[in-house]
Amino acid sequence: MLAESLGLPLVAVPRSTRYGIIVFMDIATIFGLLIGFGGIIFGNLIEGGHMSSLMQVTAFLIVFAGTAGAVMVSSSEEALKTGVRLAKKAFTHEKSDAHKKLEDIVEYARLAKKDSLIALEPRINRIADPLMQDVLRNVVDGVDEALLRDIFETQIYTEEEELLSGAKIWSDAGGFSPTIGIIGAVLGLIHVMGNLTDTSKLGAGIAVAFVATIYGVSFANLVFIPLGNKIKRKVEDMTREKLMVLEGGILIAKGANHFIIEQKLRSYLPNVTKA
Repeated sequence: MLAESLGLPLVAVPRSTRYGIIVFMDIATIFGLLIGFGGIIFGNLIEGGHMSSLMQVTAFLIVFAGTAGAVMVSSSEEALKTGVRLAKKAFTHEKSDAHKKLEDIVEYARLAKKDSLIALEPRINRIADPLMQDVLRNVVDGVDEALLRDIFETQIYTEEEELLSGAKIWSDAGGFSPTIGIIGAVLGLIHVMGNLTDTSKLGAGIAVAFVATIYGVSFANLVFIPLGNKIKRKVEDMTREKLMVLEGGILIAKGANHFIIEQKLRSYLPNVTKA
């Protein structure tokens, strides 16, 4: 992570550690937002601008209400709920237990090779990860390897598609926001043109026009699109971890040596397993 490479600490958040996953603040996201918006504000101050000139309630309402409406029209209710739920993942870093899962799979492979697949049955109910539990239960029951792969790959990729639809609403917002900002700019200019004889209203109209454009472009490129991209990457990481568990179960069913299984599964999560 960026925070780790910069020597910055990950700050723990008091949340549940279900399945052994520890949750931290994602310093990269926090610092990215601070640097991005801070650079714009600081640059504005250097040029002699004032913070008050960037604070326009009308422009904010036009851009954010318009963007929210466009996203709601273009997305399903489930995608909207998923996207809002996943947004917090961009601000948190979950210390993955993938390495522990790999070790567990290798241990189960060793046990199955030494005794038999039946020897795994007493341990299945004590497995914390639901997917690993289901996969190994089917392995012990003697489900065909091809069928096993087909069943769980369908499940994994269906879940990934649902989660990515949630990430897409933020990418969509990044596409709509600049256009809505332009609409705000046009509305501001219409207001200006309609009040050319009243010079007291010209400044306010011009301000709304330009600030609406700034809001639309800035939030699209500093918040919405990066948020969607980060959520997408985290969903892809989750999918690779699930595929690792599935591949491990299939290799156990094939009776593969536990050393071979470990080498094979390490390729799924190189960043996690090189530690």
